[in-house]
Amino acid sequence: MLRARRIWATAIAVITVAGVSPAAAQALPQPPDARPATAANGENNLPPGWRITKTDGKRALEWRSPRTVPVGDARVEFHADGKLVGVPEPAEDNRTFRLPLDDARTADLAGLQVLAAGRRLDQKPESARDGRSQPAAKAPAKLPAGSVDPGKPGTYGTVTGEYALDPVRLPGFPAPVEMRGVVVAPKGATGKRPVALFLHGRHATCYVPGAEDEVTIDWPCAKGAKPIPSHQGYLRDQKLLASQGYVTVSISANGINGQDGNAEDGGAQARSSLVRTHLARWADWAAKPAKAPAAVRKAPKADLSRVLLVGHSRGGEGVNRAATDSLYPPPPAQDGYRGKVRWHIRGTVLIGPTIFGQNPVPDVPSLTILPGCDGDVSDLQGQVYADGTRGVSRGKALHSAVYMVGANHNYFNSEWTPGQAQAPANDDFWQDPEQPDPVCSPGTATRLTADQQHRAGATYIAAAARLFVAGDDRVRELVDGTGRRAPSADPARVLTHAVGANRGAGFLPDGPVKVTGGRLCSAIDPDPRTACLDPEKDGSSPHFAGWGPDRETGRRAVAMRWSAPGTAVKVRPDKPLSVKGARSLALRVFVPPNSSGTQLDVSVTNASGKRANLGRVQVDGLPGSDRTASSWAREVRVPITAASRAGLDLKRIASLELTPRSRSGQAWLMDAWAWSPGTPAVQEAPLTRVDIGRLKVKEGNAGTRTYEVPVRMSGKGTGTVRMFAIDPATGTAKERLVTVRPGGQVADLTVKVTGNTRYSWDVGHDVLVKAVRGSVVGSHAGGVTAENDDAMPTITMKPVADKVTEGKPLTWRLSLSAPADVELSRTLKIVPATAGPELTTKDVDRQWLTDTFGDVPDGDVPLSKLDWPYLWASVPAGKTSAEVTVPTAADKVTEQSEHLVLQPVNDEDGKPDGPAVTGTVLDAP
Repeated sequence: MLRARRIWATAIAVITVAGVSPAAAQALPQPPDARPATAANGENNLPPGWRITKTDGKRALEWRSPRTVPVGDARVEFHADGKLVGVPEPAEDNRTFRLPLDDARTADLAGLQVLAAGRRLDQKPESARDGRSQPAAKAPAKLPAGSVDPGKPGTYGTVTGEYALDPVRLPGFPAPVEMRGVVVAPKGATGKRPVALFLHGRHATCYVPGAEDEVTIDWPCAKGAKPIPSHQGYLRDQKLLASQGYVTVSISANGINGQDGNAEDGGAQARSSLVRTHLARWADWAAKPAKAPAAVRKAPKADLSRVLLVGHSRGGEGVNRAATDSLYPPPPAQDGYRGKVRWHIRGTVLIGPTIFGQNPVPDVPSLTILPGCDGDVSDLQGQVYADGTRGVSRGKALHSAVYMVGANHNYFNSEWTPGQAQAPANDDFWQDPEQPDPVCSPGTATRLTADQQHRAGATYIAAAARLFVAGDDRVRELVDGTGRRAPSADPARVLTHAVGANRGAGFLPDGPVKVTGGRLCSAIDPDPRTACLDPEKDGSSPHFAGWGPDRETGRRAVAMRWSAPGTAVKVRPDKPLSVKGARSLALRVFVPPNSSGTQLDVSVTNASGKRANLGRVQVDGLPGSDRTASSWAREVRVPITAASRAGLDLKRIASLELTPRSRSGQAWLMDAWAWSPGTPAVQEAPLTRVDIGRLKVKEGNAGTRTYEVPVRMSGKGTGTVRMFAIDPATGTAKERLVTVRPGGQVADLTVKVTGNTRYSWDVGHDVLVKAVRGSVVGSHAGGVTAENDDAMPTITMKPVADKVTEGKPLTWRLSLSAPADVELSRTLKIVPATAGPELTTKDVDRQWLTDTFGDVPDGDVPLSKLDWPYLWASVPAGKTSAEVTVPTAADKVTEQSEHLVLQPVNDEDGKPDGPAVTGTVLDAP
């Protein structure tokens, strides 16, 4: 069978194809323990570990890791030349990842990289590669204690039980999903009690008891395997809340984890459906307690008007979607829950969450825990749950970001923690025994133990419950950037900032502003001249976590760099702002990790040109290394009283100035807000909901057809979104602002598909969408996929010169039954000759041998005995044939005729795939 072109894991052998440049030669797979080498793709070198395979007629780009990649919540992505190529599917070995090339967004595969939440999986961090040691990090200073400590247990005892209901079916998932929950409730509490629901993240689903490290992400579990009880990993958090009067339930989502690999949204909609299905059951049981499971009957009656959702990792994205779907119903075709909403979600807690769609629900308060040593969702993309709400709706909901120094991803769940879990578990932060990380390796001054981390996590979950559900404003200072700590979380160093709540007018770099003395920079931009950070020099920032487009308008910051004190950076919005009535100006500023003592004078100028210095702030960097995302903004505040005393018109502040007082340095301003204390009541705004669908069409045999990308608009009001149309050939995004309203349509959101009768592969024309103002997004990704409907051509391989005198090339012709629109290839294995002596390494051209096989053994070795004796050949797109040559070498030794046998093989299993061909080399006369 003809093979689609392969980009292989490691170097083996290449046949020179007449008419194809040597740079087009491909390398074939070698055993995992063999020495990797670089393959080639067109004119671009490819890293080791890559190939292109074909299964059931479908081409796939494949990468094989030299080590097992643990099942995690971060999405593994293929990137090329700084652009997203696509999201591959993991194989059962957790080392091999395949991306169907009909899902690839670019035909240019230069500079391939494997990323998971911004972290390179295909190489070690720079310091580990070059052996550099980094100085040990220092923990931030201990903050003063707050006036209340939500981490202290309450007055109630607790009761624990579990329920198991009939599984449910969710759209797009072939196997039913379990309905299991572990309930922890206050014992002896009277009246209705608020509810906290926990949802774990994407973890391995099954394990074999007694078999070390034998875990899978299958569903259902195979015979002899047991489900991993991830939902039991929050019992300590549940008991703390239950002691304070909350009814809690933690639900299992293994059935989603085992089936979400192909979900375009990473399973967010399915998790939302599961959460809301559980809430609906609780609403049923509240109405008819006698029908509730025993574990629920032992609990006080649940008050579904006061619900807190707690989600870990992909569970965080799931509960965010559940909050969205509860306010703005999703399209029925994509939702697994069809009933009414009989609950009110007062807030969410998101622990190391993913946010693939980057569309947080703006009018539901949130607290996002960012683990400083997260080795899974390592870019800390959950920061977008705060940043992504700016300006979208009314801005009254508090969105808190909680940076926990020294915490990893897994230890918030005891069932993901070694020594505590029933199944195999691990520390997700990547460790190099020869190169300890100065921040996150166990035993450093900044790394938390599992128990310390879990206790700190429980404390801040309880803080969110007390603020969002119980309405205790005294807790706000622990989570809104005021700079107070909860002693129960000690010794963890926890830093916070927030947007929303009583923040008023803001100096927002995202909006129409003019910057002098500094640089208005782009959060997502491949050009280091305009990007806010150069990852190679400056590290990474949670504020600039990427998603789909390689360049994104509308996400900016102000970058400052100085070599001497005194040069002011001025930020001037297009219209003067009112700060009247505010107590302070709150700024979110970050400086390079591990730096200290950066001082900035803050001043404002009103519309008439009158200026007032508000005060001086100091910003210190967070502990960081090249394995962490530590460029995170500290919140600092200066009182506005100085401006009032100076007689400025506080209703017309025209500019903000930051003047460095340190000798030299760098800083980035995320935003500045007029701030007042207090937590205002939140009222959800009527917003337009936008969902992008996926239309699959056949290519057709002739003509050009135009298709509209399916877009559904529902809800209320009018809003704006930013749409990104991805060019499938280049991977670049064309973006535009779109006005949306319920029942509306998007003009010019069409795709042209031209049909023919030549074989190709499916082509996806992708569209992404992000809320900007007055809108909320459910399904953020979709588009039109043009499916190939033409049969793959057959191949024949016939001799041109299969009996030659030594010194002349053996030649065969590969012929296709019809031309194809893509390059097609064939894999040939050199097998031992049976009709006489075999060609050896001394019988072929030495340069060809080296170019083809890389290092070759000394001596005279039969070609079939090489470490990995494979050759590769292809027919270019649009052509019907190509010649394959093996150049032989002449010598002065009298010898018998020698033979080369090439056996076509299947790419996937290496089995014969067609008749072998034999070449014979005669002794020179």
